Amino acid sequence: MNEGVAMCRWVYRAVVFLAFLSSAACGYHFRSSGEPLGIKMESLAIPMVTSSSSDIGLESDFTRILREEFINNARVPLLGEGEADFILFGRIHEIKTEPIAYDQQELTLSGHTTSFSVTKTRRLTLKLDIKLVERASGRVLWSESAMAERANYDVGTDPLETRHNKKQALEEIASLLSKRVFLKTLERF
Repeated sequence: MNEGVAMCRWVYRAVVFLAFLSSAACGYHFRSSGEPLGIKMESLAIPMVTSSSSDIGLESDFTRILREEFINNARVPLLGEGEADFILFGRIHEIKTEPIAYDQQELTLSGHTTSFSVTKTRRLTLKLDIKLVERASGRVLWSESAMAERANYDVGTDPLETRHNKKQALEEIASLLSKRVFLKTLERF
């Protein structure tokens, strides 16, 4: 990982921490037990996040990371859709990759040398539509369209290594989005 990416992560985490501190100073307080304030959330369901992407396993990885965020940070049991008081629905709205860094390569054929660019680093952007619904009434407590995060990954000569790097970037994005979803959910209660 290069220094620029590490610095961006550090800055992002500092901003999130400062935002959390400022919201705590503005009258939002969390109980020490980890339960949200306001309406009592007795249980939550997080069904499989849906996506039209062709990336195999994306939905299950994203759902796992989202569930882990709630399991690790809230004392709200996760139940099935038919049993939970609230349901958190997510749909991956868009996945986009774009090249951001290149390497120059040279190739000599029949005495002629040709220079060309090869992608070295790509930026992966993911957009998520998400909403929290009260199961009994069907009322949408909050929703957000196109909640976005991005991460960079290296492109190597080995396709398996590149696939692994892309999967790591997707997991990083899922983690960042899961934290945002968790905080957005808690601020409603």
